[in-house]
Amino acid sequence: MHQKHMSRVFMQGFIFLVIASLASGSGSKASAKRNILVGDSEGWRAGTNYTRWAIKNSPFRLNDTLVFKFPPRGNSTIVPSVYLLPNMWSYMTCEFRGAKLLGNAVQGVGEGLKIELNQLKPYYFASNEGNAYDCIAGLTKFIAVPSTRSF
Repeated sequence: MHQKHMSRVFMQGFIFLVIASLASGSGSKASAKRNILVGDSEGWRAGTNYTRWAIKNSPFRLNDTLVFKFPPRGNSTIVPSVYLLPNMWSYMTCEFRGAKLLGNAVQGVGEGLKIELNQLKPYYFASNEGNAYDCIAGLTKFIAVPSTRSF
């Protein structure tokens, strides 16, 4: 991967992680559990910058549920998978060894794939479609860091 691109992607992820961590300080548990549609009305689709979406929709709260709705299968539509990557390095380098497949095209239709943020840790989400091209380009991936504070 090109070093300049890697540095830019690393800084985007690092800045988001720092902002999310600052927002997570100690406080009371979040009072209401929320369902949050990843990508808003557009859903989870290839070629989308979900880091921007995550920044706009953060802070996430402990026990929030992220809902990944996939586009319907079509001739020109790439339906991305959802993986949970094990750490920041895997996220930054788009290395999927050790990643857990959470959902594919079948699991994301209808009500969508629901993932509860039930631990105080960073969640690294990404798609591995097309040899991880979108991931490498900084697309179809994001970090969610739940907080115990209510905002």
